[in-house]
Amino acid sequence: MHDVVKAEYVGEYKINLIFDDGRSGVVDFAAFIDQGGVFERLRRIDRFKDFRIDEELGVLTWDDQVDIAPEVLYSKATNSPLPGWMEH
Repeated sequence: MHDVVKAEYVGEYKINLIFDDGRSGVVDFAAFIDQGGVFERLRRIDRFKDFRIDEELGVLTWDDQVDIAPEVLYSKATNSPLPGWMEH
């Protein structure tokens, strides 16, 4: 598992993420927001842009209530497969 160490808003629903191994990439969060549920509140771009990194957990979070597993973020940002244990 790789922790998010830096995150920068780049436009629309996209954030450039940098991980503890130095790899990085842009993740488009539009698909998460389109799923609705807890992500629905992020549809307003001002709320979406109000994220932070939970350094203890190594995840990107909004309002300390909404986050996405770092394994998923790493996979999307670096175009690498999810860990085998997550694919089942």
